[in-house]
Amino acid sequence: MKIVMVASESRPYCKTGGLADVVYSLSKELANVNEDVSIIIPYYSSINVEAELVYNLPLKMAWRTPRALVYKVVSEGITYYLVKNDQYFARGHLYGDFDDGERFAFLTLAAKAIMEQFKKAPDIVHVHDWQAGMLPCLIKEDKNNKFFSKTKFVGTIHNPAFQGLFSKIILGDLYNLPDTLYDNGQVRFKDQVSTLKTMIVYSDLITTVSPTHHLELLTPEGSMGLNDVLRLREFDFVGILNGIDYKEFNPSDDKNIEMNFNSSNIIKGKKANKLALLKQFNLKDETAPIFSLVTRITWQKGFDLVFPAVEELVNKGCNIIMLGSGEYDYEQRWEDLRRKYPDHIGIYIGYNDALAHKIYAGSDFFLMPSLFEPCGLGQMIAQRYGTLPIVRRTGGLKDSVINYDGNNSETSNGFGFDEYSNYEMNRTCWYAYSVYKKKALLHKLSKNAFNTDNSWVKSMNEYRKVYLSLLKRK
Repeated sequence: MKIVMVASESRPYCKTGGLADVVYSLSKELANVNEDVSIIIPYYSSINVEAELVYNLPLKMAWRTPRALVYKVVSEGITYYLVKNDQYFARGHLYGDFDDGERFAFLTLAAKAIMEQFKKAPDIVHVHDWQAGMLPCLIKEDKNNKFFSKTKFVGTIHNPAFQGLFSKIILGDLYNLPDTLYDNGQVRFKDQVSTLKTMIVYSDLITTVSPTHHLELLTPEGSMGLNDVLRLREFDFVGILNGIDYKEFNPSDDKNIEMNFNSSNIIKGKKANKLALLKQFNLKDETAPIFSLVTRITWQKGFDLVFPAVEELVNKGCNIIMLGSGEYDYEQRWEDLRRKYPDHIGIYIGYNDALAHKIYAGSDFFLMPSLFEPCGLGQMIAQRYGTLPIVRRTGGLKDSVINYDGNNSETSNGFGFDEYSNYEMNRTCWYAYSVYKKKALLHKLSKNAFNTDNSWVKSMNEYRKVYLSLLKRK
């Protein structure tokens, strides 16, 4: 199959979050099974790579005639097309500008123009989130263009909170589309144009990043208002759990951790990494469990549950290690806790990739009590290093963590609770602490976590089945 991904970011060239991981990892695994995969992303000024200029394309945005300089680079079997226009992408950052609607309209128009240069049209065009959401509409409404007549479109919702809402004027002013698409409701949402809703309406199949989040998106509470739109496409809507990059997160050859380990020496490896982690944060009690977080410090991640639980755990003698950055008030609460309990709490405000690996490898438990979590990667990375996640069972957290209930030691790989409450959070942490004292059971669950298959190979195979099923449709 000839597959083209269109997104606002992708590793290894630009990343602000999990979107870049998904686009890259899915593409890499598809390339590994000899699929013809390309990725179209902006050529941000922060990208530093040697690339070949292959196209100089004039685009039309109503009265504007901007040009897209398109650079090509091949890496790990993937062909990247980097769309350069300094007016839109030479800003030193990816998002957050007043004209983001225009910037990503330019990317969308450029993506269509790039694919029209190919000798053969793509079999699958896979667009990600609101930034590229108008592309299926742009192509399907170009009625006289038969180049894409056999192309199928997949749209993936990574975060329903960002819906690409803009004034009706963008249809003609940016996309050269008629106002009738707004008037007939095809692109209208909340009395504006929504590029995310447009992606849902015009894609041949819609996916999201976990089976449970798929179900949540069909409810008013979990969809940010998109449930009615998605209900209309319910039979063309699936949830596929994301994976993690097993090459990047591999305890058997991870250069960032104190001691490499595999399933045969996991107990010894976990102990060595735990001792190194305690030393790095100057925490003294080697017998106490480490509960850790590697996270954005924001309300979505359940910090109103985390802080009371941390106090309870420290009072039981546990160690807490947190790496992350985000909302200032929450950061200051962490600083206050560290000053109050310097022998039991270690924090790092900011992000440090090598340190994150050390925390995953050296912790006993990993806290992730999110209010909502479409997929989540932290819990999977923790499992990869034999660390047991403690999660609220929402979205991908529910799909990837099998709660230990006292009777399922052969299959469980973490701990979970349903109700978003301090009581449930504290109760679950206390139960995990009680398991910590039963070393044989703890080691069994740790091995279960280590052996959990969260690879992108598994996820890629599900996407591949989706693509192939689409190509069978007339």
